[in-house]
Amino acid sequence: MKLNSVTKLEKSIVELEIEVEAEVFQKAVDAAFAKNASKINIPGFRKGKAPRKIIEKMLGEGVFYEEAVNATYPEAYDAAVAEAGLDTVGRGEVEIEKVDAAGYTFKAKIPVRPEVKLGEYVGIKAQKPSSKISDEELDAEMERIRRSHGRLVSVEDRAVEDGDTVVIDFEGFVDGVAFEGGKAEKHSLTIGSGQFIPGFEEQLIGKSIGEDVEVNVSFPEDYHEKSLAGKPAVFKVKIFEIKFNELPELNDEFAKDVSEFDTLEDYKKSIKKGMEERAQARAERAAEEAVITKVIEGMEADVPDAMIENQINSIVQEYDGNLRQQGLNLETYLQFTGSDMEKFRSTFHETAEKTVKSRLALEEIVKAEKIVVDEEEIEAEYKRMSEQYEVDLEQIKNFIPSERLAEDIAVDKALKYVMANAKITTKRATKA
Repeated sequence: MKLNSVTKLEKSIVELEIEVEAEVFQKAVDAAFAKNASKINIPGFRKGKAPRKIIEKMLGEGVFYEEAVNATYPEAYDAAVAEAGLDTVGRGEVEIEKVDAAGYTFKAKIPVRPEVKLGEYVGIKAQKPSSKISDEELDAEMERIRRSHGRLVSVEDRAVEDGDTVVIDFEGFVDGVAFEGGKAEKHSLTIGSGQFIPGFEEQLIGKSIGEDVEVNVSFPEDYHEKSLAGKPAVFKVKIFEIKFNELPELNDEFAKDVSEFDTLEDYKKSIKKGMEERAQARAERAAEEAVITKVIEGMEADVPDAMIENQINSIVQEYDGNLRQQGLNLETYLQFTGSDMEKFRSTFHETAEKTVKSRLALEEIVKAEKIVVDEEEIEAEYKRMSEQYEVDLEQIKNFIPSERLAEDIAVDKALKYVMANAKITTKRATKA
């Protein structure tokens, strides 16, 4: 292998011109001939017995070149990357340029880790939302908890009201024809839940048990089933049962029933504390997001598309894994939502780009601040992960190399360094 040239292109792409010499290439051609000769049928010769020169004369001198190229270029590619000292972030695009008995040349456009020039990362100014919980927010949460402990009670002496749960049969028609998926029996529907097409639930308010109702609606323009999108529809509905959510009183007895506390006051204090802790965590994440955004905005890095695509791949794989835990898969999900893989991946582009740039910035800060990770920190992190995921310690170590873990710890330390030196102020809570 001979590395003829190294050329830097835009978007952190490096182009290598690589030459595979005659000696290496001819050995591969000989191997291709030996592998395929027995399969070649030349008139006047028994199958597999024709001399190589005859085969090349009849089928062309380069009959074995393609296989020889495919056999040799990967090793030449890897050797050239090593010689050029490239920190690659993906496989390059290969273009074979010239092939003859003397060997061949090819060009490889390879994405590499970009050079990063940091801007300001010490003393970054940012704001975070207030983590204080107002009385109104606490009251709303208590009401939510109260509603979650209500019980559905059937009523027969009144019509449907907003918030009721009704049991219905329904069948939908478009242009007078019943459509697939538009029919159900004894279906429970909470009025105001937004479960059905806009306008459907509201038209049941004021109707009574046993009543046949004709509901007129239109499917949204962006409805996932394209054949129904934007079309008017008529649903024939029959009401069988009306239920309302009977709510318990918020008192000491309620607190005893749903918690470990004896009084409502103590229970509310506990709820408020939990809300404040969650709000504080959200505020810290928001501050972190704001600071890192400013660090990214101040840095210079020509990020190759391959790094972003790799990050999107990771996001999509995680999404698919979560769906499978729910008994679905990505293909079914895309069909249900009326999307495709290209559109689905595009929704993650901005997030992936920011994740990649954040990582690059923090890795550069690790270098700039000479942040190091010792063995004790690595062992402590292995132990923490083992306990968190309830996986044997040695399994964790076998799954995650210590070098990779050390890099992650260093990046986390860099983030803590940036946040410790940031100037964070708290936004004043705005009154509704």
